[in-house]
Amino acid sequence: MTRRGMLAAGTVGFGAAALGLSAGRAAAQAQAALQLSWLHSTQFAGSYIAQDRGLWSQGGLEVSLLQGGPNAPVEPPVVAGTALVGISAADYTAAAVEQGAPFRILGVAMQKNPFVIASLPGNPVNEPAQLAGKRIGMALANTPVLQALCTLNGVDSARIEVIPTQYSPQPLLTGEVDCLLCWETDLPVAMTIAGVDSVTMLMADHGYALHSQTYIATDDSLANRRAELVALIRGEAQGWQIYREDIAAAAALTLAMFPDAGLDLPTQLLQAERQVPLMFSDLTDANGFGWWTDETVAANIETLALLGRKVTPDLWDRSILEEVHGG
Repeated sequence: MTRRGMLAAGTVGFGAAALGLSAGRAAAQAQAALQLSWLHSTQFAGSYIAQDRGLWSQGGLEVSLLQGGPNAPVEPPVVAGTALVGISAADYTAAAVEQGAPFRILGVAMQKNPFVIASLPGNPVNEPAQLAGKRIGMALANTPVLQALCTLNGVDSARIEVIPTQYSPQPLLTGEVDCLLCWETDLPVAMTIAGVDSVTMLMADHGYALHSQTYIATDDSLANRRAELVALIRGEAQGWQIYREDIAAAAALTLAMFPDAGLDLPTQLLQAERQVPLMFSDLTDANGFGWWTDETVAANIETLALLGRKVTPDLWDRSILEEVHGG
């Protein structure tokens, strides 16, 4: 299993009663689904807030949340129309577009890619050059990610020993590897909760520019369901702003909404805290949640080329965000 969001069975929807709406009001609302990219957690707490507080219903939209998981990719339900919007990442969307999928990226939730190199304080990796001579634990599917980081920083990848591992901190803790390729918001969080100090080197701080937790929709939806797209993204933007202002409440809401998901509050709270600097920046403060510029797109195209994906700037469509944030 990689840290890639995929579709699993099961939806979570809240109807008129949960939102305090009359049956007549609920019937008048448009129906849409948002396909999440992984299992329920505070990774998607902004969406939970939008649903819990009726932020989507205020825009005339009733949104069901489709849980992700390890069984199928996000993109097919969006192509099929089962979901109006999916949460993906630029590399997966680029791969789907190469196969003929008619996608556009509408917004970027994570301004910084969450991939990190995690190590222990006694043998830290603080910069890419320190990877030389190290044993790194990772899924072999992420080999292009490591090679891209090395190319961007002039590191000879042949000097790094790749050890295929499951997605767990155990190989690092037992000394099987010197470091791990993982997300900032999961394995390092698990180690902290277990009382283990770790060092994380955020790859985005060393040239690895790749938009993550992106909102994708089809060209057909952009042409024919614009009002629904605007309402959905506006609710997301509002929900994530509320999340930013009170991550403790966001974590508590996640557990309250999904009591059977096997979540615990300390882990969810720390995950929520570590997400904030990935999702918000001077750029979003100036322009609004989910924003990007021509410069950030150019940096993404460079990284995607290193991953073997050739895309053009029109993969990104900012028209929905411009309407959400007032032009």
